[in-house]
Formats: sequence, structure tokens, C-alpha cells
Amino acid sequence: MRDRGEPRPLPVLDATGAVDHAAGAERFVANEARTTWHDASLWFVREKRDRAASTVEDWEALRDAASAIKTHTLSRLDEYLAQFEQRATARGITVHWARDAAEHNEIVLGILSARGARRLVKSKSMLTEECGLNDYLIGRGIDVVDTDLGERIVQLRNEPPSHIVMPAIHLKKEEIGETFHEHLGTPAGDDDPDALTAAARVHLRARFLAADAALTGVNFAIAETGGIVVCTNEGNADLGTALAPVHIASMGIEKLVPRAADLGVFLRLLARSATGQASTVYASHMHAARPGQALHVVLVDNGRSAQLGRADFWGSLKCIRCAACINTCPVYRRSGGYSYGSTVPGPIGSVLTPGFDLQKYASLPFASTLCGSCAAVCPVRVDLDVQLYKWRQLAVDAGYVSPVKGWLMRRLGAVLADPALLQLTVGIAGAILRVVPRPLARRLAGAWGRWRELPEMPAQSFRAWYRANRRGPD
Repeated sequence: MRDRGEPRPLPVLDATGAVDHAAGAERFVANEARTTWHDASLWFVREKRDRAASTVEDWEALRDAASAIKTHTLSRLDEYLAQFEQRATARGITVHWARDAAEHNEIVLGILSARGARRLVKSKSMLTEECGLNDYLIGRGIDVVDTDLGERIVQLRNEPPSHIVMPAIHLKKEEIGETFHEHLGTPAGDDDPDALTAAARVHLRARFLAADAALTGVNFAIAETGGIVVCTNEGNADLGTALAPVHIASMGIEKLVPRAADLGVFLRLLARSATGQASTVYASHMHAARPGQALHVVLVDNGRSAQLGRADFWGSLKCIRCAACINTCPVYRRSGGYSYGSTVPGPIGSVLTPGFDLQKYASLPFASTLCGSCAAVCPVRVDLDVQLYKWRQLAVDAGYVSPVKGWLMRRLGAVLADPALLQLTVGIAGAILRVVPRPLARRLAGAWGRWRELPEMPAQSFRAWYRANRRGPD
């Protein structure tokens, strides 16, 4: 349930109703202390990832193998989906097909209604966030409780997750303590993480015991066996599915792998890429419902087939949702998840989300430095920086970029294409920056300069130095 709480943080929209990432980022960086702390927290996770990867001798070979497996699977996705349905059905699993978010939500409600279920416990599932399932069910009288600790924290605060692996990474322990005091009755001012975790366990245990149904996401599904794999650190998915008489697993159609033997590749990559762990604490393999339980798997398209059909972007469906690209992204780290106005933020979200509505999300591909750090850490080698650049081109061609920005970029392109003009422009700019006071120079640079320290201009350019110091052949 949503309980009480603050209003949900809404994305900043421009006059046309499109997400304005820059304005959302400006709202986030207004709190400088939070921005600095958020940046450091995510970089700490990135460094853990690097240390974990360095302990695996064949790490790069694993990335190659994972990418190849995903490429193969996506090239024959229709065949593997049919095989999965056949094998799962043979094991007593009921398989449903959902074309979009609305159909997914209707199917889940139908399963619950058929069993008379009114209380649902959920494990973390970004797909259900994508589909807006919580609000849909709550509006129809279903009590929905997210049982992942981070998800429960943001649910109590009436907020969406700001990160796909660490949903409450944007919150400090003091804020969580205040939330638990308001909703769970913990002592005022208590922000001890161990005490807060213990209070959450007591609170959630009663929900687990009373649940009529449990819903989980799916990390991997195996076409060969018809089974699913759910990876968690808290064991909440296992407890929910072990107690509830109905288990619903919501799964994007891209989560398939062909064989059980393929899992070893992905399980070695997933946790190390996500949090720097050697493995998740729980990797639960479910190939049939337990006695007396009903197991339903809902296969969801919701734009995935369209993305698969895009020659430049189908590779984004290889993503295993580890969030390594998000953790390393300098833009996400200093703009926060809510600035994207999207279920999945960061580089992967900026590649996936424009496929739903390019006009609304045209700013997201520009929320990147194109530094390539995202592609460098992706465990399945998605070329995120290349795809971000291609979405930019499409956004410009469609007219979704400011005419002023487009004009400036064309003028800049002309300057960069003409060596003599470039040399003249750099010389003039250097001369100006050497005499204009720095505060004024920053103002002249507009929004770009307002948030950056302009470099000290050297006495001479490299070109001038080279001309003065170059030596001919001996």
C-alpha cells in the first residue's frame, strides 16, 4: 500500500510536456551536500565492481561470452519463447502473454481475483514499476507491500525507486529514520541502520504471513527447462514465494537464456557488476510450483519487440539490469535518478526510454558526456555510448531539440571543420579569457559556465608553442 507520505517526486517537464533532464538535474544539485554524497556513494560501488572484476582471471572472456549468448538468443527470440512456454507448461506453470503494461496489469489482477487474493507481497521488480502495477492494484482494492528493504522505504515515502538496484540510494539514514518513525513507530531520532533493519523485519514478517499471493521479478528464464531464476540479497523473494499460495513472476521477454549451462556465465557477472559481490546471497531456481501452490509466469513485451526491430538499438535488450552503467555515469551520479523522469535512469534508461516516446524523452540521450565509461563496464558489452549518440541524431532530425541549440551546433561544426577558422576562434577566445574577469567569463558562458570552473588560459596555445619549439629532422 502507499500508506501516507510525501507527494511523489515528479519529473520536470517543459512547455510541451517533455521531460527536461537539465531542469531536473538543477533541482537535484541545488542540495550540494546531497549531490556530493550521492556521487561518492555511487563511485564507491563502481570501485567495488572494479575490484571484484579484477579477481576473475577470465573476466573479459566472460563478458564476450555473455554478449554472444544474448545476441544469439535475441536473434531467435521467438523460437526460445515458444520453447520456454512449452517446457514451463509441461511442468505445471501457467504462462501468460502481455503485449503491454495495461495487459500485464489486467492479467495480474485477474490471477489475484480468481483466487480471492487481496494481500500481495512483492519482491523488487523494475518491470512492475515500468507497468505501474502498484498504483493499478491499489486503486482496485489490493493491499500491495514491497518487501525489498529499499523498495519498502521508498514505498512508505510515496516515491518511486531512484536506482534499479539500490532504490533508496538517494536517501540518508537520518531520512530513513524519520520515515520509519512516522510509519513504523520507531523511536524519534533513531537512525541506527541495524535498528532500522530490525524494525523493518518485524514490520514485514507480519505481511509475509498474511499474504494471499507473492509476486517476483525474473532475472533469468531458461528456454531449455522452462524454469526461472530470481537473484536477491535479502531472501524476501524466497520467503514470499515459500509462504503464499500463489506465485506470480513478471518477466520481460528479453530475460531468456537458451540453456541452464548458460547461467554460470551470467551469475558470475551479475553481482560483481552490480554491487561488487562475488554472488548474490540467494539465486533461487524455480522450475515448478511447490505442492499446493499455483505458479504463473507473465511474459511482457511492452515495447521490447519494437526495440528488437530497431537496427541501431536492439543490442540494448542484452541488458541484465546490473546498473553498472548507472553507477559509473558522471551525469547520473550528480543529477539523481528522478531527473530522468523514467523507470530506468542513467545510460541504459536513456537508450531504452526514448523508444517509448522520443518526443517526451528527447532530452535523455543528451544526459551524457559520451565518455564511454558505461560501455566499458557493461557485462554484456552493450555499446551504450554509440546508441546514445544515435538517439541524439534521431531527436535532432525529428525537431525535438531547441532550434537555438541546433543552430549553435551547426556553427560549431563549421568552425571545427575549418582549421584556419578554428585557429582564429581559439585565439580570440583565449585572448578574451586572459583579460576578462573570471566571474564575468563564467556568466558569459551561460548555464554551462555557471556550474563549472573555467580553466586558466595559458600564455600561448599548443600550436604556438609547437611552432616556436619544433625541430626539423636531424
